[in-house]
Amino acid sequence: MDANKRQRYEKISIELTRLVGGKDNIQGVAHCATRLRIVLKDNDIADLKAIEDVDLAKGVFVAGDQVQIIFGAGLVNDVYEVFAEHNNMINMSLSDLKTVANQKMNPLQRIIKALSDVFVDIMPGILAAALLTGLSGVLGNLDFVKANDTLYGINRLINISSGAIFGFLPLAVAYSACKRFGGRPILGIVIGCIMLSDSLANAYSAAQGTVEVTTLHIFGVGVELVGFQGGIIVALLMGFVTAKLDIFFEKKVPEVIRLLISPLLTTLVGALLLFTVIGPVGRGLSSGITNALVWMTQNLGVVGYAVFSGLQQLVVITGLHHIFGAIEAQLLADTGRNFLNPLMSVAIIAQGGAVLGYLLMHRRNVKTRELCIPSFISVLFGITEPALFGINLRYRFPIIGGCIGGALGGVVVYLTNLAAVGFGTTVLPGIALADPAGNGYVNYIIAHAVAIAGGFIMTLILGKFMDKTTAETVPAGATNAVQDGRDTAAGVQGNSTNASAQSGPTLETEMPAEEVFFGYASGQLIAMEDVKDKTFANKVLGDGVAVLPAEGKVYAPADGTIMSIFDTKHAVCFASSCGTEILIHIGVDTVNLQGKYFTAHVKDGDTVKKGQLLIEFDKEQIEKAGYDTVIPMIFTDLPNEKKLEVSAPGEMTPNTRTVVVRRG
Repeated sequence: MDANKRQRYEKISIELTRLVGGKDNIQGVAHCATRLRIVLKDNDIADLKAIEDVDLAKGVFVAGDQVQIIFGAGLVNDVYEVFAEHNNMINMSLSDLKTVANQKMNPLQRIIKALSDVFVDIMPGILAAALLTGLSGVLGNLDFVKANDTLYGINRLINISSGAIFGFLPLAVAYSACKRFGGRPILGIVIGCIMLSDSLANAYSAAQGTVEVTTLHIFGVGVELVGFQGGIIVALLMGFVTAKLDIFFEKKVPEVIRLLISPLLTTLVGALLLFTVIGPVGRGLSSGITNALVWMTQNLGVVGYAVFSGLQQLVVITGLHHIFGAIEAQLLADTGRNFLNPLMSVAIIAQGGAVLGYLLMHRRNVKTRELCIPSFISVLFGITEPALFGINLRYRFPIIGGCIGGALGGVVVYLTNLAAVGFGTTVLPGIALADPAGNGYVNYIIAHAVAIAGGFIMTLILGKFMDKTTAETVPAGATNAVQDGRDTAAGVQGNSTNASAQSGPTLETEMPAEEVFFGYASGQLIAMEDVKDKTFANKVLGDGVAVLPAEGKVYAPADGTIMSIFDTKHAVCFASSCGTEILIHIGVDTVNLQGKYFTAHVKDGDTVKKGQLLIEFDKEQIEKAGYDTVIPMIFTDLPNEKKLEVSAPGEMTPNTRTVVVRRG
């Protein structure tokens, strides 16, 4: 990571730490492919609205009791590295974070999260099967493929491959569930093999009455020897039961015979439960879910479809959408058609239409373009979280427009009898899963066109009455930045109530027309442009001044509060009593010293007076190590209504007027 990027990420880390309530409020931090995930002691302290405006952040939301900040693929790795280092959590894994987060979840949240984890693990296989099924369906309808032996043969192999994956999906689910709930994954595979054993009558054939089913009598109870092909719910339950049995017997069986007896008992008891209790219960549950969905299509008609596709993305917000994978798989196994997939797909693309509508309304706003364009691209591949949490939920009316667009798309799905032959992917890739019967591909495109147009147009209409973003300007004489600064100072100390009390209307009359910042080090004052570092010289982090120090001491340039001191002690973030935020950065690339040669005399949340010693550093040793000791003072978040007046270059002491911040 180059120095310019690192310094930008340092600023982001400082700001995020402040906005989530300080280091003491952070329990854990990790990241996934696109999101920085933070577990907090108290989520109410975090200022989620302010986090949305953090540099490079594309959205923020709370899911599973984690504060998740969307940065995007690749970028999140670098932001995490600096943020975790800043908060002494660099070695925490995503698994560790999940453990911390799970401790704060209620039982329902834990169940939903567990289901999500089971299907996330096997999703690559599901996606492969779904796309292969779609590809086979497309090729199978082409005459030149049928007429060519080679192409026909390849298509047959594709069909066999996709069918094999779906055919053994219960085994994969049992494996993943057993692994997720703490059992040995191989025992999940063993139970999956038993479920699909050739010694059992095929479940599909048994349902059609084309095979004879053997019935055993165990303790007077009839047990039918029927396989569990398509038994996704049963596989989920058995994966859980197998894991708990494995854990139990591993604890109870003496160590001398554990290796032989423990897996034997787990498999034996698991198999007995499969055929006597779990199997019948799971089949009944599966049948109930399928029948309820089929009843909806037969009795609610177009209304049922419209309601589902209109509200489906609201379900995504709650995290409950992870259970749809199991339901879709069961629906396919029972009926051969999956009408939920196109309904979810039109719901997704409609939210993309809402994003485009909002983008059109605010096309001159650079930040809006940075958020909307990548979010819409994600929607095209079935990923709506950046759009939902970065734009649509944030501004409210786009989510409503998107839901209406989704409902309109659902109407088309109903009228055209559109369905899918697989599951696991939607929108652009999802067209490969559309059932080609009855012009399925054409109907798929029409349904999505209606949904995206509906979301787009309804967002524009609703925006005429509900868009408040253009009105969020600073009223004459008001000082939002000052209020933010005071809230920050209180928030670091964990006193959000006081912060709210301080940010009242009387602040306007309390604020001076100008604010003076004095020398923060003894030495030669230079212009920021003269710093021998592009990030500082180009004012990437903000405007300010710099000092070539004569000694290794840094002082407070005004009365204020210490917002954050880096663990490496080479930088301090400071808020003046009027709320102006400053970053004082000692040296260039000195973070690499890992705190060596630096001594902090204050800590996060301390209130300090002008001229108070903040940090001492060994100037000579740092220079011997090859580092420039220039000390920039950067005004990181100066609002437009405030202007800097910087003193001319020359000698500076702690009593020298260095910078004046004027309003207007």
